[in-house]
Amino acid sequence: MRLYVAGRAPNSLQAIVNVKAICDEHFRAMHDLEIVDLLEHPAEALADGVIVTPTLLKVLPAPAQRVIGNLSDKQAVLHTLGIK
Repeated sequence: MRLYVAGRAPNSLQAIVNVKAICDEHFRAMHDLEIVDLLEHPAEALADGVIVTPTLLKVLPAPAQRVIGNLSDKQAVLHTLGIK
């Protein structure tokens, strides 16, 4: 999974906390989380079609899924990722 954030913006910081909690609770060792700052790596975000932050991108397993926002609605995030 890849989480795109915009520097230290409040929603970005909250998304980092939320995605780490979700991964720790539901994925344990079965995940690889990359946090990408759109301000530092705009080309990477553009390549993934990310124009809004925070955006969580589940790359594998296919199909790719996106969740936009601070990821505070855990059930919606899990549903989008195909977990619940």
